[in-house]
Amino acid sequence: MAKANRFIEAERKCLVCEWAGTVHESDDTPEIGTPCVTCHAPTERTAIRRSWVRPPNANASALARLGAAKGGRARADALTPRRRQEIARAAALARWKRR
Repeated sequence: MAKANRFIEAERKCLVCEWAGTVHESDDTPEIGTPCVTCHAPTERTAIRRSWVRPPNANASALARLGAAKGGRARADALTPRRRQEIARAAALARWKRR
């Protein structure tokens, strides 16, 4: 299952110039580091005004499921028996290599 899309509205100020403003960003954005709109220097988050979660797009999820359901079967049908054997051998070697 996909991670929820969490966003915040934050107040930021530039560490170099006098720019200060409000931006919308992901909640995992670092407190220092987003470039300034004016001079492109790092900015610092001074406050978080609000936060919210954007729900996943139901239509996009349905299309992804349809493609996923078809993709593996279509790939398997397109492979030759020899190529399937090569893939299986490489997978087995990779599993045994980790031990």
